[in-house]
Amino acid sequence: MFDRKRFEKVYSQGTLNCTEIWVDKKTGVNYIYHAAGYTGGLTVLVDKDGKPVITPPEEMYD
Repeated sequence: MFDRKRFEKVYSQGTLNCTEIWVDKKTGVNYIYHAAGYTGGLTVLVDKDGKPVITPPEEMYD
């Protein structure tokens, strides 16, 4: 049904200018979020070949 913890923050750096990495626990896809002041953005985290970074299920933790 509805999963309240679908996304999990796995990395965080900074306070006013923050960078975070979030993992979708259903798909394993990693997203990078960056905020500076009143602006921010979220996008898929990609590897050197431009493919999405995916965390294998066995590396995810509850």
